[in-house]
Amino acid sequence: MAMASLKASSVATLLLFAVLISLRGLEAQTPPVAPGLSYTFYQTTCPQLQTIIRQQLQTVFNSDIGQAAGLLRLHFHDCFVQGCDGSVLLDGSASGPSEKSAIPNLTLRAQAFVIIENLRRLVHNACNRTVSCADITALAARDAVVLSGGPNYNIPLGRRDGLNFATTNVTLANLPPPFANTTTLLNSLALKGFNPTDVVALSGGHTIGIAHCTSFESRLFPSRDPTMDQTFFNNLRTTCPALNTTNTTFMDIRSPNVFDNRYYVDLMNRQGLFTSDQDLYTDSRTRGIVTNFAINQTLFFQNFVNAMIKMSQLSVLTGTQGEIRANCSRRNGNDLFILPGMEKNDDEKVASY
Repeated sequence: MAMASLKASSVATLLLFAVLISLRGLEAQTPPVAPGLSYTFYQTTCPQLQTIIRQQLQTVFNSDIGQAAGLLRLHFHDCFVQGCDGSVLLDGSASGPSEKSAIPNLTLRAQAFVIIENLRRLVHNACNRTVSCADITALAARDAVVLSGGPNYNIPLGRRDGLNFATTNVTLANLPPPFANTTTLLNSLALKGFNPTDVVALSGGHTIGIAHCTSFESRLFPSRDPTMDQTFFNNLRTTCPALNTTNTTFMDIRSPNVFDNRYYVDLMNRQGLFTSDQDLYTDSRTRGIVTNFAINQTLFFQNFVNAMIKMSQLSVLTGTQGEIRANCSRRNGNDLFILPGMEKNDDEKVASY
């Protein structure tokens, strides 16, 4: 009996040691601050900046918590395409269609753009034109995480707004589609300096928000993707009964409006919505990371925060680069082509939501 007890104790110790070794490899390291950015950038010029944004977003989310996911996704789509320069906010011009017109951005929430512009107005009214739309977008994404139950964290500030938006081809090349597999995700994000743990952590942003049927219908038709749980499939076929359905469904069926680690529990139960989600658990290179995040929310939060800080500093403009826009949807110059129906005094009115 004593020998059996000793053996059981030894096995338990070895298992615990193995888990600790596994988790040690996932310990998050705070990214360095990019040149030109600072955690205290607006301490003198706009000390009330973060209070203004958080209080306004608290009001917005009290009415519609779904807007949190929209703001987080807007930040992702801005940073992955030519860096965090607010280019995704720009309207089209005489030079061509904007990033908004590219297929991956057509499902960005229209209200997210409205909210960012309203935040800019509030901030500029309080501090004059000292804060960029790119910084406001980054802070709004952070507060979207915090106010929906996620971790609170600081981000470096001092970004300037870009003068040009990316072409459609550049946008498509830098936003992996929902049908991408893990190899595509890892290769694409490795070019931006992200490791597999970063990729899995950033994917956890799908713990809030909704998706359109067209984003995952290839997993439903003509037959069930074998990596998808049968009951999950049955429910999705009710929501999306045919190809090209315009319906939507929650990304995380367990806690759709709470920023937590349930997204990873979904993946372990074969209930990931996109191919790019579920394949993270299917692929041996990322399966262990998914499992660790599913059983340890603190670990997920730590790695998500550090991946977000890293992402928020991608190819930022600082110093005298770019500009600080007086309206987030257009450059400060007078050379933009105004489409019919667009008001030239957009900056003089507050959009409603």
